[in-house]
Amino acid sequence: MENMKANVILDAKGLACPMPIVKTKKAMNGLEAGQVLEVLATDKGSKADLKAWAESTGHQYLGTLEEGGVLMHYLRKSSSDDTIEKKHPTVINNEELETKLEKMDNLVVLDVRETAEYAFNHIPNSISIPLGELENRLDEISKETEIYIVCRTGNRSDLAAQKLTEKGFSKVTNVVPGMSQWSGKTTKVNQ
Repeated sequence: MENMKANVILDAKGLACPMPIVKTKKAMNGLEAGQVLEVLATDKGSKADLKAWAESTGHQYLGTLEEGGVLMHYLRKSSSDDTIEKKHPTVINNEELETKLEKMDNLVVLDVRETAEYAFNHIPNSISIPLGELENRLDEISKETEIYIVCRTGNRSDLAAQKLTEKGFSKVTNVVPGMSQWSGKTTKVNQ
């Protein structure tokens, strides 16, 4: 899968329940908040198991792909995103962005989530630049265009909006609550 990046890949092929979850839990403990874990498994029940486990522990289940009998599960380690104080002054909600997307051509939706999060579900024609790569990829964004920044909850996008403003971008808006509650059109990989 193109652009599907994980910070860590865990090989749990050939293992039966509960071992994929046991190994996933151990691997997740070694990740930093916000990092993505790819779990390779052959146990067909692992999809439901890992999804339920992620939800019960507060981690984010991104999705599962299958290739040649191997299930590739993607999970994002939870973070304390929700406790970060929002600082960027220009904010709109999801519904306002949907309206703008219907009416305007000259705007950019910048998605600053990790590439795996983006691949499983994103706003059509949005640009994917993970927050950690933003500083090095500023030349991919025009300072003349209205930029609407999304992430999962509005916290990473808030940080991205602050960063762009510091770098001289003046038409920057943070979108909250972001993709966690987006009900507009989306594009995603075939699962």
